[in-house]
Amino acid sequence: MRETAVSDEVAPRLLGWYDRHARVLPWRAPPGTSPMDPYRVWLSEIMLQQTTVAAVKSYFERFTALWPSVQSLAAADEAQVMAEWAGLGYYARARNLIACARMVAAAGGFPDTREGLAALPGVGPYTSAAIAAIAFDRPETVVDGNVERVVARLFAIQTPLPAARRELTGLAATLTPTERPGDFAQATMDLGATICTPRNPACGICPLIDLCAARAEGIAPELPRKVPKPAKPIRTGTVWVAMDEGTVLLERRPARGLLGGTLGFPTTGWDGTDLPAPGPGPWTDRGEVRHVFTHFDLRLRVLTGPPAGTTRGEQTSRASFDPNALPGLMRKVWALATR
Repeated sequence: MRETAVSDEVAPRLLGWYDRHARVLPWRAPPGTSPMDPYRVWLSEIMLQQTTVAAVKSYFERFTALWPSVQSLAAADEAQVMAEWAGLGYYARARNLIACARMVAAAGGFPDTREGLAALPGVGPYTSAAIAAIAFDRPETVVDGNVERVVARLFAIQTPLPAARRELTGLAATLTPTERPGDFAQATMDLGATICTPRNPACGICPLIDLCAARAEGIAPELPRKVPKPAKPIRTGTVWVAMDEGTVLLERRPARGLLGGTLGFPTTGWDGTDLPAPGPGPWTDRGEVRHVFTHFDLRLRVLTGPPAGTTRGEQTSRASFDPNALPGLMRKVWALATR
């Protein structure tokens, strides 16, 4: 069968290519290094969920400088961890990060199997497979968006995503070698990120060019096919920035929900709340901030006024206030309010 022939060829070619062309990333050890530090693998994989490599690099370097081990992260102040995470988005990840670090530290280290890893807070099927393969060299199949694209093109799978996901995972499993599975996982992801890209794949320099069914059929750029996404709904709301020369009003959002556990300015309307203004004002309309969330687009009306008489949040000294500790949405609000 063609699948068997392809499967036998893919791992040796990709590993050879990876040995020469592996991306240099701050959380990655050189090809052939095994085992890797599970703390660094875990931290990078959590940060990379729904986030680009370019965005994660500086966060990873800062986190590992502040907390070089899972034990040091477990002992960290939650507010400081949330502040350092600010701007990376998907704040439930940061809350799970702290909970997971404490669980791992209490247990004396990370479990070394996919099943054990999957029982940790914030570690789902993909992340558990990635840590097991990359940190512990377990022959687990790691499938992210890059891997899905490589496999869909290699076997010319035309079923659109997400319906094709099970088939693509099964085919990816036929490619996973028992030797160097962690390097193989990273090699496949690198191939998708640098050569087998979503648009204009560089097929001419791909190490799998003669094995690729989609390339042979002339349809590589079209795969994987995807069901069109419905238009995102638009939510609207209000945010109040109460400040004067010496103070600014901040409040910490509830631990669960949108921007959970982060500092910001009092808001209403967009997140299921129906709250009054935090104080008597007067309030000045500064315009609108727009922000994109995974499932909706946000239009937030920014009002500024004095902190005197406010009944929500806490008045914080502007001398100690660091806007960079706010999540991305609130940074936009602050920039508009102080323009």
